[in-house]
Amino acid sequence: MKYGHRIAGLRDEKHLTQEELAHKVGITRSALSHYENNRREPDYETIQKIADFFHVSVDYLMGRDEAPSQTPDPNASEFVSQLELSDQAVLDKFALMIDGRELTSEEAMRFIHFIRAQRSSS
Repeated sequence: MKYGHRIAGLRDEKHLTQEELAHKVGITRSALSHYENNRREPDYETIQKIADFFHVSVDYLMGRDEAPSQTPDPNASEFVSQLELSDQAVLDKFALMIDGRELTSEEAMRFIHFIRAQRSSS
């Protein structure tokens, strides 16, 4: 699948016109039409803007990857950066990994206690 079909498909999923998407990423409607119809290839800056807008990878748009590999939503990233690891609900919901292996609840709690001990001895 060519990048044009991916861009058009993502635009359709969001129920956007070409004019609306073009405005949101700072290009002309005619340029977007050329991209969607595979008549022109967007430059890297433009393809990055489109990928960022749809929260997908450039590789997905260019057809090098079949999974969109969505980038984290900025609100989700902010939420995750503020998690309190001592909250058992968080530990139950999210997998903590070290060296590719998931920590057990007991290991996660020991990790939290270790960090607290390090901080209190500083």
